[in-house]
Amino acid sequence: MCRFIAYLGAPISMGALLYDPSDSLIHQSYAARELDEPLNGDGFGVGWYHHDHSPEPAVFTSVTPAWNNRNLRHLAPKVVSHCIAAHVRAASVGDVAEANCHPFQYKDRLLMHNGGVEHFHRIKRELCNRLPQELYDWVQGQTDSEHLFALMLSHLNADRPSPDQVADAFEAMIAELKGLMAKHAITEPAYLNMVYTDGRIAVGLRYVSDGSDALTLYYSEGKKYECNGSVCRMVRGADKAEHAALIVSEKLTDVADDFTEVPTQHFVLVDADLAIRLRAVG
Repeated sequence: MCRFIAYLGAPISMGALLYDPSDSLIHQSYAARELDEPLNGDGFGVGWYHHDHSPEPAVFTSVTPAWNNRNLRHLAPKVVSHCIAAHVRAASVGDVAEANCHPFQYKDRLLMHNGGVEHFHRIKRELCNRLPQELYDWVQGQTDSEHLFALMLSHLNADRPSPDQVADAFEAMIAELKGLMAKHAITEPAYLNMVYTDGRIAVGLRYVSDGSDALTLYYSEGKKYECNGSVCRMVRGADKAEHAALIVSEKLTDVADDFTEVPTQHFVLVDADLAIRLRAVG
């Protein structure tokens, strides 16, 4: 079912997020604690931003397991960014291929997904027919995730969208998806835990189409996220000039007050000033 992490805040090394915490994303790639199936070894991806060079992120994907990729191990401690998005994959829809590895990139935008749509093949053709030509041509892989990202983007027309505009586009995508599922007699629930970022803002979604128990999603905020050896935590502080935000599918540590659960059927919105708020899915 995959695991992911998205960070916005003061520049931090990729290694401090991917490797250092006790339940780091790399640890979750082979021993996830909040899934029935702990293995997420069907590839990985990481995206990060350097806005002084380009508005578009750098993206590195591979079909090798994250725990066994030497390039990632050497790269991560040396890459520093204010916005990092990373994903480890357990393949459901789509082959084990780089084109199917998250995060998916469209211009300056990234999206990651934890979950899936059962019998996606039944609605794929009709969904594709609803895409504008540019987004239809942009889709390269086979996953339900990338196609849903394209459908969401078809409703997101702003160049620099606010978190609420992104949430509106997610809601429009969900409405279309549920209509397609009903039309094609798909009764199994769709699990849509997703994170969007463009390097300025982030929007996380915790959603299941039938209102049952959704997959886990958490957020954390504070002055900064730091690691001393293997001890990592969010440092609290009242100064909003220094702030950091995390959205994760699984807690990175057992520090009780570091992570807050996102309610089912809710968004977690991270504004450009890194303030965090919740919004119910309409």
